[in-house]
Amino acid sequence: MDRKAVQESAGRVYAYMMHSRPDAWGDHAWTDWAMNIDRWDWNSGVGIIAAADYAKTGRGTAIIREVEAWMTRNIRQSGAAMVINAVAPFAVFPALHEETGESYYAEKSRQIADWLIGQAPRTRSGAFEHTVTENASFAEQIWADTVFMAVLFLARTAGMTGDRQMADESIRQLLLHLQALQDEETGLLYHAWNCGTNDWMSAAKWNRANAWNAVGVPMILEAAAAADHDAGPLGEIKERYHRLAEALVARQGPGGLWQTVLDRPSYYEETSGSAGIACGLYKAARAGLVPRALIGSAERAVPAVLRQIRENGAVAGVSGGTPVLASIEAYDAVPIFPTLYGQGLTLMLLAEALKA
Repeated sequence: MDRKAVQESAGRVYAYMMHSRPDAWGDHAWTDWAMNIDRWDWNSGVGIIAAADYAKTGRGTAIIREVEAWMTRNIRQSGAAMVINAVAPFAVFPALHEETGESYYAEKSRQIADWLIGQAPRTRSGAFEHTVTENASFAEQIWADTVFMAVLFLARTAGMTGDRQMADESIRQLLLHLQALQDEETGLLYHAWNCGTNDWMSAAKWNRANAWNAVGVPMILEAAAAADHDAGPLGEIKERYHRLAEALVARQGPGGLWQTVLDRPSYYEETSGSAGIACGLYKAARAGLVPRALIGSAERAVPAVLRQIRENGAVAGVSGGTPVLASIEAYDAVPIFPTLYGQGLTLMLLAEALKA
């Protein structure tokens, strides 16, 4: 691996994510949603989580200060909608609390965690119902996305506070999601499960759905590690994750990326999910969740992802925002353009590769 190329690319990806202007975003209909960092939602949340992760590669103080400045500018938007997707940016509050010592970050984290545990809508299975900032309802639906958008925050807050209830709930939610979404035959995850109709709706084994869990599970287990969890649920999570990782490695394309639907080899390759999967394999192998040999799959993905980074730092090959679609075929028709989550997942992969 060319470490210099990875370092330079990471810097460009970060700069485009945090500092690019509208004239660099293209002229498609979703430009502002896709690249405006000053919006409080999951999209910018993934970017901010990635920025804080990137700070750990040795560029910490300046980047953490920039993350803190982002919070100062945008926190007033956070009360507009209490939904799962709006929880994502709060996942950096524990890191900001550790860095600054400001009690506000701990107090706000407890408030949001209390809402998740006590008030967030749930499916009949007890899993968090996926809720969004848009005017849309997905009653009784469990989405793979929720693991990264909300369960990660809950686990990190548990780690910061030492709160056993939060830690237990993060593990419980992780297991409920894996149980609902994992295909027992292949080990891959479906995009979503409908508890009301008892089906996976379109039944798409969507690339980015698998990525949210590939990278989210090791991050959650690391954050909640201090709690003395019941060996049964934890063991099942680890077994399911191992099966997922093996299945993902088996589906990797010859060029290093993964198709936008993992069991449809003719569909287009998608960069953000590929970066998330590879980042997760790095993290999981280092944590002992999977054999270290699987790092080879992550290393094959890095040069493929680097080839998708334009000179200005924009990450190409990223599919647009994707709710659960009506058919598997519809996933192959999702338009492609740079997004904050695409920048963020790519940055997380490059930061992880620099630890090698």
